[in-house]
Amino acid sequence: MYRLSVAPVFGAALCRGIVARLMHILLAACGFLVATAYASESPEPTLGQVQVTEVVSGLKHPWSLAFLPDGSLLITEQPGQLRRLSPDGQLSAPIDGVPQVAARGQGGLLEVLPSPDFDSDRFVYLSYAESDGRNAGTAVGRGRLSDDFTRLEGFTVLFRQSPKLSSGHHFGGRMVFNEDGMLYVALGENNQRPTAQDLDKHQGTIIRIHPDGTVPHDNPFIEQTGALPEIWSYGHRNPQGLAFNPWTGELWEHEHGPRGGDEINIVRPGLNYGWPRATYGINYSGFAIPEAEGNTVPGTEPPLMWWRKSPAVSGMAFYNNDRFPEWNGSLFVGALAQRVLLRLSLDGNRVVAEERLLHERRDRIRDVRQGPDGFVYVLVDDAPGALLRLQPARVAQ
Repeated sequence: MYRLSVAPVFGAALCRGIVARLMHILLAACGFLVATAYASESPEPTLGQVQVTEVVSGLKHPWSLAFLPDGSLLITEQPGQLRRLSPDGQLSAPIDGVPQVAARGQGGLLEVLPSPDFDSDRFVYLSYAESDGRNAGTAVGRGRLSDDFTRLEGFTVLFRQSPKLSSGHHFGGRMVFNEDGMLYVALGENNQRPTAQDLDKHQGTIIRIHPDGTVPHDNPFIEQTGALPEIWSYGHRNPQGLAFNPWTGELWEHEHGPRGGDEINIVRPGLNYGWPRATYGINYSGFAIPEAEGNTVPGTEPPLMWWRKSPAVSGMAFYNNDRFPEWNGSLFVGALAQRVLLRLSLDGNRVVAEERLLHERRDRIRDVRQGPDGFVYVLVDDAPGALLRLQPARVAQ
């Protein structure tokens, strides 16, 4: 039997990359019909128009926003500031008591999330990149927002991603409470691909904890030896959107693919969402992901929807309000790279249409939320950044 050996000439790493790329192409070709039965590519987009009002400008790389019961809202700035925008539009000085953050690369101060019982406990939850002096990981903590809104009191760290592996990439950080008060946090794999399949690490997972940071007794891996008890799901790359579907009660998540392959998932307990074994994307070099076995892989969950060309999705909000009926039943998703706001029309758990808004502005959309007033609010991650309020264009006519 003849044996082909090109490693001495080209190098083993290059050879593995070429072979992996060829295998990826072959698997993709063979598995196309099977894959499309499970996951759908994003629909052909259309362009739409909205009326835009700039609420506040001059923000420093804003990352997340959250509404408070008094009509004000909180905004995080990635370098490490938390600010309050009053109901009359006044932007506060940075709120005191925010933890020190590792503001490098994609890290910094990330999500802000008020407690479901904010009226009584005034707790504000923050996710952020935290350094050990060498590497960084995602941490979550909470503090009590003072009655005058100027400081977080008694800030306490509730969770730390373990181990810390990031040199500045893929922190995730999105958080959401469910109706039972459980806290879900999406964690990136720190650009360390294989760790997303390791249950003894928090990388590439969505975790579920009590509001005080303790672990629920019914988490899926609570009794599995070698698995971290906080883990709810795994096999994620870099989650940047997390929200509960108001009509089904299910948890939806979206995440960055590599070059192509941004995806939306319905997250269920104990399931493996595939990264890096299963992906619709390739490496930025143009070669296959070395660990990839195909677009879909037995034992892993295919995405609900994926994009062939990555929008660089960021922020996620279901629209469930009668103020603008033409938007009711939609899912809004920000896009950093393609600089648009995506409005996805839903039919149950199917995405049936994609409308691209704000395309004429060319803003990097970092976060999107439905406001209590029925308007849609987006954070623009530019220099300087801004908060925009949106409504359908027909309202302005």
